[in-house]
Amino acid sequence: MSEELKEIGLDVGHRRVGRLMRQNGMSVVRTRKHKVTTDSDHKFNIVPNLLDRNFAAERPNQKRADDISYVWTREGRSYLAEILDLHSRRVIGWAVSNRMKRAPAIRALNMAIAFRAPPKGCIHHTDRGSQYCSHDYQKVLRQCGFKVSMSGKGNCYDKATVETFFKTIKAELIWRQSWQTRRQAETAIFEYINGVYNPRRRQSASGWKNPVAFERKVA
Repeated sequence: MSEELKEIGLDVGHRRVGRLMRQNGMSVVRTRKHKVTTDSDHKFNIVPNLLDRNFAAERPNQKRADDISYVWTREGRSYLAEILDLHSRRVIGWAVSNRMKRAPAIRALNMAIAFRAPPKGCIHHTDRGSQYCSHDYQKVLRQCGFKVSMSGKGNCYDKATVETFFKTIKAELIWRQSWQTRRQAETAIFEYINGVYNPRRRQSASGWKNPVAFERKVA
């Protein structure tokens, strides 16, 4: 909020903004406890953690991170697979499904590749979930020349950037209402990613610029 006000010429600090928000009955939506959804009980191959919690990238297309989380609807759970470019934290691929299988993960991966073809050696980081370790998923990564990286077992801090994205979208969108259908939730997620998060949501890692503006500045 402070950064938004500064952009329109109002130089105010965080404390003053916080005080004014409280006086006007405005409160921050708090995040909830992290729940593990990773299925690492499988016999697929595991690869080392090349990313090693170094989430910084000098330019787009150097490092990507992928993960899956869930959304409650009255029809049952939906699962959101998304891929971030770690330079700007821009969502470059995503998919929603009613099953946490490899298909939505591969759809998100193919979307990211179609949107921004990776150079050979681009790091692609995931957890050890069966979706990401599956032969089909790994085949796509090999064909595109990615360097494959995986988190340590049960370590959510190895994929902190994507965990932050999920906390953001849940606090700003998903937890704010009850979703009647999976289709309703999917439409809202599409509108949030393309209408709010990528073109407007400021990121502390990029000097409080939104992903699109930050990439434009580098270009």
